Order: sequence, then C-alpha cells, then structure tokens
Amino acid sequence: MKIINLSERPEFQETVTDWLWKAFGSENSRAFFESVVQSSLRGADLPQTFIALEGETLAGTVGLWRCDLISRQDLTPWLAALYVDEGFRSRGLGWELQAFVLEHSRRSGFSELYLYAEFTGYYERFGWKYIGDALDYPDKPVRVYQQFL
Repeated sequence: MKIINLSERPEFQETVTDWLWKAFGSENSRAFFESVVQSSLRGADLPQTFIALEGETLAGTVGLWRCDLISRQDLTPWLAALYVDEGFRSRGLGWELQAFVLEHSRRSGFSELYLYAEFTGYYERFGWKYIGDALDYPDKPVRVYQQFL
C-alpha cells in the first residue's frame, strides 16, 4: 500500500469527492466536498488530501484540514475525512492513513492534531485522547480528540 498526496494523482479527485460526500455529507453537500478536494490540489499548506493506493486501485483517503468543526475553530489542524473503501476495510488501512497524517503533521511543524467522531472506541486504540464534547453544525453532539506529535 502506498500513501501519497492526491495532487500526485489528481485523476482520483472525483472518486474521493464522491466517497466523502456519501460517507460524511448530506443530500446537497457534494459541492462542499468538491471544494475541499479542489482546494487541496492548489498547493496550499492546508487543506491537504492524501490517498492510499494498492497498485493502481484507490483504497482510501484522509485529509489534513485547518478546521473540521465549526464550533471548535480554536483548534488546528485536524485529521479529517478518513475513509477506507469497503473492499479494503479490516486490514489496518485506517491506522496507516492516520499514521501518515500524524507523521506528515509532525514534519510540517505542528505539535498536535485534532479530530472528531460521533462514536467511541476506535480512535482511542490509536493513541487519540478524548478532550471533550462539541457540536457539529447545527446541533449534532460529537466527541473531540487530540494527539500530541
């Protein structure tokens, strides 16, 4: 499995956009996810989108975003939009994508990284520390996690 920046293989941008929209979006939010993916292709420090490839097959994606939770704009940066295609699940790819973003963030000079989830038990296994609850827009309770780099 190889993890690279989407900018190295932009032909996968539509698939990544669709994955994110279907996994995390709502009926009319595809344009939002398309915008984030497009922004990550412009060469800015953030956001960035990474993809996992097995040979030429797209297996998963993860983002490094300036902010992934409107109610916690005081925290930055965020591991965001972690998605593993169904055929590649239960093989440790979710952890590989997390580890890649953690190392990339460390090399980029960040001292901590955040994420949020609606569930418990997964991220804790990989060293993420629960730091409190917050609201995802407009009023969905979520759990906020931190990992020091």
